[in-house]
Amino acid sequence: MNFDKILSIAGRPGLWEIKAQTRNGVVAQSVIDGKKLPVNIQNNISILDEIAIYTYTEEVPLREVFQTIAEKNNFEKTISHKSSKNELLEFFQEILPEYDEDRVYVSDIKKIIQWYNLLIEKGITDFKVKEKEEDSESNTDSEA
Repeated sequence: MNFDKILSIAGRPGLWEIKAQTRNGVVAQSVIDGKKLPVNIQNNISILDEIAIYTYTEEVPLREVFQTIAEKNNFEKTISHKSSKNELLEFFQEILPEYDEDRVYVSDIKKIIQWYNLLIEKGITDFKVKEKEEDSESNTDSEA
């Protein structure tokens, strides 16, 4: 399962994987139970690879936040998203000390932790950018 094919659908629990593209959207499969669902372009969907977390200086890609959590927890599950507000805030402060507390809400932190644990449970533990993507970026830079 490719990280750049995993998405969140507003109003639907869990994470979904893009299985096919249709004229009006995509066919997504639940990471939790494997059920397939046609997703219309009018649905609010977010591809995890395009999500970033606000900090005081920049936006940090969700992929990097997941990688930090994974390294801190030896690539195993972390605290529950149902932990107390103080535990969640303390945990996230350790993971991303410079996160913007005015723009990143507890509900966002819960979602990040829930998604991370779900991905780990499903065996997705590599959150680093693939070398192929890095190589194509460096080739573009050298040609300019």
